[in-house]
Amino acid sequence: MPQTNLKVSTDGAETPVVSPAIETPVRERSDPANFINRELSWLEFNRRVLEEAQDPTQPLIERVKFLTIFSSNLDEFFEIRVAGIKQQIASETSGVGPDGLSPTETFNNIQRVARELVATQYKLWKEEILPELAKNGIRVQEVAQLNAKRAVWAQRYFQQEVFPMLTPLAVDASHPFPQLLNKSHNLLVRAKTQRGGEPLHAIVQVPRVIPRLIALPRGKDEPWTYIYLADLIKHHIAELFAGLILEGVHAFRVTRNSDLYIDDEEAENLLRTIEQELRRSSRGNAVRLEVEADCPKDFRDLLLEFFELTDADVYKLDGPLSMAHLAPLITNDAFAKLRDRPFQPARDPALPPHADVFEVMRRQDVLLHHPYDGFDPIVELIEEAAQDPQVLAIKITLYRTSGDSPIVEALIDAATAGKQVTAIVELRARFDEAVNIQWARRLEEAGAHVIYGVVGLKTHCKALLIVRRDTDRLRHYVHLGTGNYHPRTARTYTDFSFLTCEPELTDEVAIVFNTLTGLSGYPGLKKLMVAPFDLKQRLLKLIERERDHALAGRPARIIAKLNSLVDQEVIEKLYEASQAEVEIDLIVRGICCLRPKIPGLSENIRVFSIVGRFLEHSRIYYFANGDQPEVFLASADWMPRNFLRRIEIAFPLADPALRDRIINEVLPNFLHDRVKSRELQPDGSYRRLKPEGKEPRAQAQWHFRERSRERVKKARPKPESAPKLVPITVATVKQP
Repeated sequence: MPQTNLKVSTDGAETPVVSPAIETPVRERSDPANFINRELSWLEFNRRVLEEAQDPTQPLIERVKFLTIFSSNLDEFFEIRVAGIKQQIASETSGVGPDGLSPTETFNNIQRVARELVATQYKLWKEEILPELAKNGIRVQEVAQLNAKRAVWAQRYFQQEVFPMLTPLAVDASHPFPQLLNKSHNLLVRAKTQRGGEPLHAIVQVPRVIPRLIALPRGKDEPWTYIYLADLIKHHIAELFAGLILEGVHAFRVTRNSDLYIDDEEAENLLRTIEQELRRSSRGNAVRLEVEADCPKDFRDLLLEFFELTDADVYKLDGPLSMAHLAPLITNDAFAKLRDRPFQPARDPALPPHADVFEVMRRQDVLLHHPYDGFDPIVELIEEAAQDPQVLAIKITLYRTSGDSPIVEALIDAATAGKQVTAIVELRARFDEAVNIQWARRLEEAGAHVIYGVVGLKTHCKALLIVRRDTDRLRHYVHLGTGNYHPRTARTYTDFSFLTCEPELTDEVAIVFNTLTGLSGYPGLKKLMVAPFDLKQRLLKLIERERDHALAGRPARIIAKLNSLVDQEVIEKLYEASQAEVEIDLIVRGICCLRPKIPGLSENIRVFSIVGRFLEHSRIYYFANGDQPEVFLASADWMPRNFLRRIEIAFPLADPALRDRIINEVLPNFLHDRVKSRELQPDGSYRRLKPEGKEPRAQAQWHFRERSRERVKKARPKPESAPKLVPITVATVKQP
């Protein structure tokens, strides 16, 4: 440990001095060996998702759910990240990341790890999940395995519901290979005429409007039986090719580049440009081909030629082409006993039903922890603002919300009522672009001012500003959050909502809105840290301040809860703080490029990841600050895109009670989790934590759920005691 002395200047100030003579050697912070590859770190995150499906202590249908999440995650990874890497390789980009890997090296590593994970997933499905489902009266079968009665029903279903939807598409000199949609399921058919000759090929697309997993009718006490739509079509495919001899039928699925490439500077109309790009993206360049395990090589070669792919892009699957289509198993209410115990969010005592939210906010700040605290109060706040004649204006940033959002409906009502409604809509919220365009148009038609963000930046912050004329004065009411204005995901994502009308903070939120909608530059703020203007610079200074506290012998600690940690400069600054012996705990759900526990570099840094029933989405920054702690909640992860290419807000919790709730309850429960938490190792792998010694089997999400359930019980009205009945006997009744 470096020896630290204090040097006293003429004005009495103490500054730390580190003696170089006894300072231990430190590792070079920018060495590529100190950084984990971003893409490989993401794959390790998806491995943790798969581990939840492997966990035999999980309810069976929850294990199926995690299999579907794993598949959906991997699809998006190939659509966006792998597609980008393949473009770098094609353009012969020679640049390397902080980890020192070239695009080709990264791609090769991705293929190795992804294949291992997919093989594990399908082995788990075939050898564990399917047999367990069967034990519980749920069968997922091939059509050929059905008994005679069910086979008849399946054939009739095919004739009535499926056959009319099918269109065989010939592939020959006059019929080019069809432009198949991203992630669509298809069958490649090879046939020949009765007279022989060259083989004929055709494509049959599996309809998207029919469930990919079909439940068969069942009698009382009979097991549930499901069949795959693709297998049903394959079983009866001959009916589409009368007069031909079929030589082979094999299912395949293609994944395409789905990233949107939009030049804000060149786009005259951003909304129209994105609509055009969305139509194009469903037919982007192919990046992955998935085929059945028994698909012969000549079939694969034909498909590879069509899609301009190589053997490195093929995944042979021993099971369904996508487990994302197992959703009917997850949503079937008949399987409730095989799912997690139902959870109903509590209502925060500060916001009881029918409370005047504005009056509550004038009395106190409110902090909600979703989904343990319900999201209804936020919806009600906006609905109340829309109806309240004293509310003059509503401003909101909208990154994601549901297609039938009550928030959007309330904003439309407010605009229709003549209130000043301004919605900063992010049209480029990945995979929600079409929905955002739809309700942006509805808002405009209602008379709201709809602004499509700032040129070159994504508006990712979550902010609501309500201007109300109270009896004493005009007042700002503000909601700031770490999550989206999305009532559905608020039931499954962990996030924080902060409600306040504290003048200094709300005035700064008003300045942020004016900066985003007007022409004025960013003036600099005291309380809010805003990207891309000053968030990163101020964050680096906060880390440096902890370093200086540690060198001076004062309490110094950093705890950050994030979705991702990628930014090289921030990581190097954390290494620097660790070398000064600042204790650093990072709770990073997904990507983490920092290597912890490296002697001379990061031995004072621990990194944890929690993957559980709810998706950990909240961002918390805690700094001990020499025993004067500061806590910030934020919309931003510590990634270059959040710091440089997005509008983000980090806001302080100044209220001592709310700040202490984060410090003394929320963060310790995450750090002490010994059920759903994994610790990152220096080699990039993760070790699942278990109780050691007398440690309790603590689980953060379970703790917060149980606290919420207790509040629900306390809030439930007690039944009134029934009046006692006095028995009447014949002897007590007077005869007439």
